Amino acid sequence: MSLIYKIVTAPEWRAATTTGVFHGAAIDLHDGFIHFSTAEQARETAAKHFAGQDDLLLVAVDPARLADALKWEVSRGGALFPHLYAPLSFDDVTHVAPLPLAADGAHDFAGLLE
Repeated sequence: MSLIYKIVTAPEWRAATTTGVFHGAAIDLHDGFIHFSTAEQARETAAKHFAGQDDLLLVAVDPARLADALKWEVSRGGALFPHLYAPLSFDDVTHVAPLPLAADGAHDFAGLLE
């Protein structure tokens, strides 16, 4: 099983815990889908969209649980990225982990990606 990942701020995730459903961050709501990354794409996503930002979480999801609401679409550099066209139920989340900043200011994914 290859997991997909959502990088989200801790406050956004905490707000979603009241309902057990994550509707997305501001960019997701604007674009009409929840942006995910594969393990191979997550570091670049963090660097491009969350550089230097702390208080982040890495949410891991089994894509098989998302069924037809998950679409693989061409995005950055022509790569296929997973996009969820539905709210994310906490039942579909395999685990959530803090995404810390390393001393060099980049996010430290050590032991977080499968």
